Amino acid sequence: MATKTQLIPFEATHPGILIKDELDARPDINQKDLSKELGVLPSFLNEIIKGKRPVTADIAILLEKILEIPADYWMKFQSQYEIDLARIKEKNIKRIKNIEIWTIIKEYVPVKYFKKFGYLKGNLEDDIKSIKSIYNIDTIDGLISTFADNKLSFYRKSEKLKIDEKNMFAWSALAKYEAKTQKVNTFNFDNINQLCLKLNKVFYENVDTINKVKKTLNQYGIKLVLIQKLEKTPIDGFSFWSENNPVIALTLRHSRIDNFAFTIMHEIAHIDLHLRENKDRMFLEFTKKEKIDNCEKEADNFAQQKLISPEIWDEIIKNHLPLNEDKIIELGDKFIINPAILLGRVCFEMNFYALKTIIDKKMK
Repeated sequence: MATKTQLIPFEATHPGILIKDELDARPDINQKDLSKELGVLPSFLNEIIKGKRPVTADIAILLEKILEIPADYWMKFQSQYEIDLARIKEKNIKRIKNIEIWTIIKEYVPVKYFKKFGYLKGNLEDDIKSIKSIYNIDTIDGLISTFADNKLSFYRKSEKLKIDEKNMFAWSALAKYEAKTQKVNTFNFDNINQLCLKLNKVFYENVDTINKVKKTLNQYGIKLVLIQKLEKTPIDGFSFWSENNPVIALTLRHSRIDNFAFTIMHEIAHIDLHLRENKDRMFLEFTKKEKIDNCEKEADNFAQQKLISPEIWDEIIKNHLPLNEDKIIELGDKFIINPAILLGRVCFEMNFYALKTIIDKKMK
């Protein structure tokens, strides 16, 4: 059974207003005459009319006799006035409390960002609920303590990068929130090699790449979340577990196919190598890495080998040096590898730099 929404008036209406309306509408009786018939002082009646005194049962019975308006109507009117007053008071107390909560929220949440992308609508009560949902908290104290934990984690990961902790916290919280809304296929670790092969074909073709990568990942049970960049959030990727599925969250700071492909494979590596046994772990990748731990080295090696297999790389080294851009394009077509990805590997491992290149790096 649906619950009716309780409407709360902006202002409570006192039954005294009806007495005034009746006196204004009746030329045969004025306020002084009515006070005499009621047996009260004119000042007493004036206070009822102005809402300073209630219409009591005794007054209601007398009004019924004089104005021919039933006593129970006057009593219901008075009762509704008192109920409305109480509800308005409660509403105002709640509003004040929400304002106090919102003042705290603004210290820890980039409100303008959430408004810009439609997560906040401008209704204070609903927006507080939205923030609690996005940050997965029950109370504002929970927001403060979670922020403190995340701030320390960000600092440990990168002590020198210029990071806005509020924005970093928002980005990671939003990634987890958006991941919960996605429904994808069942994930199976045994299918990762096949997934990587399909992704390489998508990277090679480089047509509607983001949508095709998302569709492919979803088919294999991996959620893909794209979060708009915030200021001073130098994040490339974020991998974690959401319910029964792994998640890859990206900022898409660059529109280069080689950067995008490597980041996707790097996060798949974390899923395969590091989230397999511990689904509580999370890997947040900064754009500039000050120190690379073993997990990051393993993920880099995995990504490198899945994008260009050791066998193909050995073949290139043994039989196709020295390389130039035309040869890289030719080898990319031969081995079904996007030339921009091959160029990236060549630049990384050899004394070969192409600041201005004929090879198209743009993701399409």
